[in-house]
Amino acid sequence: MAVVKLTTANFDQEVLQADRPVLVDFYADWCGPCKMMGPVVEEISGELDDVKVCKINIDEEMEVAQRYGVMSIPTFIAFKNGEMTGKQVGAVPKGALADLVK
Repeated sequence: MAVVKLTTANFDQEVLQADRPVLVDFYADWCGPCKMMGPVVEEISGELDDVKVCKINIDEEMEVAQRYGVMSIPTFIAFKNGEMTGKQVGAVPKGALADLVK
């Protein structure tokens, strides 16, 4: 499944109203660790059929990053039934991201 690009306008619909668990990657184009995690996020999106995987650029969508207390990037936040269920900061192994949304 393709990674969904989030904006402030579609965040609530795509994440908080989703009918399955969601993993959100808060990133920036200039961030080295974010670029390193990009392929990992893509892999997870292809492997976890029951999870929606999304990315949001914090430079373009600062309001959402502030709402969830994102202070460092990359930050990965898991949501289920509209609630934040987990948070992971920094570059991590693929298994750690998969565990975050389980």
